[in-house]
Amino acid sequence: MAGVQRTASVVWEGDLMSGGGTITETGSGAFGNLPVTWKARTDSSDGMTSPEELISAALASCFSMALSGALTKGGNQPQKLEVSATTTFSLDGGAKVDSIDLDVRGTVDGIDQSAFAEAASAAGEGCPVSTALKGNVKINVNAQLA
Repeated sequence: MAGVQRTASVVWEGDLMSGGGTITETGSGAFGNLPVTWKARTDSSDGMTSPEELISAALASCFSMALSGALTKGGNQPQKLEVSATTTFSLDGGAKVDSIDLDVRGTVDGIDQSAFAEAASAAGEGCPVSTALKGNVKINVNAQLA
């Protein structure tokens, strides 16, 4: 089976510090026309997004799918998983994503805190987005049962 491809397009105008860009479209049509600037990355978002915010969204959604699948496969289908991701962008030693903190709160019958934390840790290591970031970004997982 051939790989599934996803696309997004951006138009940028001007220099890095005073210019700006727009995520004009995505292949799915799920979103577009999202403004992005350097200031939104480093200071105040003012209603604009940043690559790091999009990485947070990508990892949180990928992680929630991986954890749901692992829990269900283990016989403990989750009722609800609430996942938030906080991506830290740093300029120390050059611009880079330092770390991502994943916080998950789960409503899952038939499982204890230890087993839930273990499943969350494995999902944090194994979802395709975290795998793509592995070796470059530290991902921390904090998992709590509701």
